[in-house]
Amino acid sequence: MNSVGSPAYGPYAPGRSGGSFHAPVPVRRGWMGDLRIWWREVDKWLLGLVLVMMLIGTAAVAAASPASAEQLSTAEVRLDEFLFLKSHVVWQIMGVGVMIATSFASRDNARRMGILLFAGMLALLFLVPIIGVEKNGARRWLEVGMSLQPSEFLKPGFAIALAWILSWRLRDPGLPVLTFVTMIMALVAGLLMLQPNLGATILFAGVWFVLVLLSGVSVQRISALVGAGVVGLTATYFLYDNARHRIDAFLGGGTAFDQVDLAQRTLLAGGWTGSGLWLGIRKMNLPEAHTDYIFSVIGEEYGLMICALIVLLYLAIVARVLVRLVDEENLFVLLAGAGLVTQIGGQAFINILVNLQLFPSKGMTLPLISYGGSSTLAVCFTFGLLLAITRRNPFLKRETPGLRDFLENKEERE
Repeated sequence: MNSVGSPAYGPYAPGRSGGSFHAPVPVRRGWMGDLRIWWREVDKWLLGLVLVMMLIGTAAVAAASPASAEQLSTAEVRLDEFLFLKSHVVWQIMGVGVMIATSFASRDNARRMGILLFAGMLALLFLVPIIGVEKNGARRWLEVGMSLQPSEFLKPGFAIALAWILSWRLRDPGLPVLTFVTMIMALVAGLLMLQPNLGATILFAGVWFVLVLLSGVSVQRISALVGAGVVGLTATYFLYDNARHRIDAFLGGGTAFDQVDLAQRTLLAGGWTGSGLWLGIRKMNLPEAHTDYIFSVIGEEYGLMICALIVLLYLAIVARVLVRLVDEENLFVLLAGAGLVTQIGGQAFINILVNLQLFPSKGMTLPLISYGGSSTLAVCFTFGLLLAITRRNPFLKRETPGLRDFLENKEERE
């Protein structure tokens, strides 16, 4: 087999005169054959790490569900204390199905899906400020039978689309790809700040920066763009009251009633080993315990040692993808893989720093662990794309050094 998903061939084919000759004839593999090929080529380590994180997420939502159900209950309506756990399990099962189905796609089809997703979600992002649903002072959701957050699904599409555009440089170095991707970044940032959603804007900017850096753009041009980004972030502080208040609260140390301060106190309440499942007390006063601050709930009930394990697992996921890309000779795959894992790692990094009171509150979930419909499906789709583009035939030898050579020769291309 010479490529992912290539057809199997029989050794002989009948000739017109009734004889036989050696000619490759496609043979239908069937779904069992496709499954065997997928299992041989998929990154089993990455798949295993993702499933382990999802199991940890189930245990975490089990701990946080009673607290969130209690806070959202009223005198008239009492929510089942395991409502969020039951719903989370359903979303996770759907997410695993999405991830596995997506991972069967060829690289070309994965690219097409990412580009179509980006175009569709970008169009919906224009509708959010107009007909979106407002929650907690932000307008980020569309009601389409379920609460859909377009920015969540835009994340993987954004990384794929930018990687595709930047890979054009390999064919024609004269194409203004940096201008294209910078214009896209500016458009996405403007639409996100209309919600407003500063946290997502920072995350998208991080993905854009990593991809631009890896694509071989000169340091001088990158420095100019970074300077423009700093100016934009400074302007955000003065133009958006919500961002300014959160940054001021963070820099000023906050109070005992601030979300970030409550999160840190909850995180440290269980010590190294935790208070035990459903024995936590501080989580009952923690807002968004099942989503934004679930890491703190884990700290209280399961202990700081489990929190450290989660951090190590995220690092392992990032490292595994980078190791997979080291010998990759396809520039699009290299950039897409780096962009997708930057998005996952960056989101986890920001969420954990917020819970540690080292970053202003951003309203960002913890990938694979936090409760959520849109976020769970979007993250699983992201990993499905990662598994699809990093699939390899183990019997094929790499003829180029890949990422290592790409980075070493970056200065020559500039």
